[in-house]
Amino acid sequence: MNEPNNSKYQIRLPLILCIGLAGGVLIGASINSKTATDDIGSDVQKFREVLSLIKTEYVDETKTDELVDDAISHMLAKLDPHSAYIPAREREEANEDLRGNFEGIGIEFNIFRDTLVVVAALSGGPSEAVGVRTGDRIVKVDGENIAGIGLRNSEVTKRLKGPKGTEVKIEVVRANTEDPIQFSIIRDKIPQFSVDASYMIDQEIGYIKVSRFSQTTYSEFRQAMDKLKGEGMKKLILDLQGNPGGYMNQAIDLADDFLPAGEKIVFTNGKDTRYNSDALSTNRGEFEKGDLIVLINEGSASASEIVAGALQDNDRALIVGRRSYGKGLVQSPFDLDDGSELRLTISRYYTPSGRSIQKPYGDGQEYSRDIMKRYKHGEFFHADSIKFNDSLKYLTLNGRTVYGGGGIMPDYFVPLDTTLNSPYLNALFNSNSFQEYAFNYALENKEKLEKMEFPEFQHNFKVSRSMYNDLAKVGERNNVKPDLADLEKNKAVFETFLKANIARRIWGSESFYPIFNETNEILQQAVQLFDRVPDRVKM
Repeated sequence: MNEPNNSKYQIRLPLILCIGLAGGVLIGASINSKTATDDIGSDVQKFREVLSLIKTEYVDETKTDELVDDAISHMLAKLDPHSAYIPAREREEANEDLRGNFEGIGIEFNIFRDTLVVVAALSGGPSEAVGVRTGDRIVKVDGENIAGIGLRNSEVTKRLKGPKGTEVKIEVVRANTEDPIQFSIIRDKIPQFSVDASYMIDQEIGYIKVSRFSQTTYSEFRQAMDKLKGEGMKKLILDLQGNPGGYMNQAIDLADDFLPAGEKIVFTNGKDTRYNSDALSTNRGEFEKGDLIVLINEGSASASEIVAGALQDNDRALIVGRRSYGKGLVQSPFDLDDGSELRLTISRYYTPSGRSIQKPYGDGQEYSRDIMKRYKHGEFFHADSIKFNDSLKYLTLNGRTVYGGGGIMPDYFVPLDTTLNSPYLNALFNSNSFQEYAFNYALENKEKLEKMEFPEFQHNFKVSRSMYNDLAKVGERNNVKPDLADLEKNKAVFETFLKANIARRIWGSESFYPIFNETNEILQQAVQLFDRVPDRVKM
């Protein structure tokens, strides 16, 4: 089960620039270390005394476990922005995106006007197996009414997710069916995918979109590469825009596919020498010579920057887009005795040329506001607004100049296209009106649309005036005032997003990006830049 309201397909508005980077860079496995703590004994004793006094002397009843959780979180915040404490009750959800699977009933859902609607029963999942269909409205879970109660995504997750093998009973209302239908569903493992799309842009250029680096990313990537090579791919665009990172080993494996044996991908240094490492490419790469372009932007962080930095420093790819986030710290997960988890920064990573791309983090508030600061400073629109420290100058394999100290600067800068920003479109998305209309249109016209091949839909389908009017009516029902002037001005953007969301409902996720990317200015420019891909040094 996943949550479309927070999905990778939802529009992230260009002017709302707060980026959540919970994934970061994690080493591939937990390291549990019971280090001697004699030198911190007095500090622990002081903390114990304070807790004891609060427990026995404080005027009101207190929950000391919550105080401890808060104290740990505040303590870690003094270290760096990416060390984190995850309470036991939140650990399962926090690790879900990185595992590559979760346990639940296997539906994609949305909440339309306070009703939980099945957007899709995932192929091969337990809901599909028992007969749950797209469009079913779930009104009860285990006998409890959930319709018309102000349901939130988190509450849906709490009710429907659960350990593999456990049972949940749901009641659905189905169109053209008089009585509600009951289903008994046995939860199972449901895969989550980190490669969102792979398709041929033309006869030679392939495209792969990687949304994060989970435990299954490299295997998904290999499948996508095999498919594209079978379709004649000679050149590749790897899209890491908005990818917040994840597991370092997956990033290393992916970069390895593009590099000949023996070249440095990344290295790490920590206070403890156990955390020092050098990652070198192997001889297994299957796309070591084809032309390669990597897309990044301000939302590309951590493991994404490892890939982009390795390919840039080795002069293997042209990096296109805008300066990346700037996270060069590596966390290791440590299991605590109560089931909670500590993600502690244990090293810094460096690109092959020796640069750290970690941006300064002395002031936590400034760190969190950095992306908005870049926007206000004009960095998203003009490359010359970005200033680098000459003391952080490094050279690539071919002698090109690159800089450390704050993200990966692309080789070719593409400014943010503000013409794609429509306040009315944003309001329709934020109210879920856009998703509701696209879903219902696809459901009501499914038979007619399925008779079309996807290429015909992509190139010939036009959004009619009546469709725009119906979309505006859905918005009105969700308290969004119509703005026909905005719609007329941004009609091309509206049409692209509507077509992409309708296509996804009919032909699946693979059909979303070929249409959506028609407004992806970074990609559209990248297609024209293969003549600028750097030549490799001949060894």
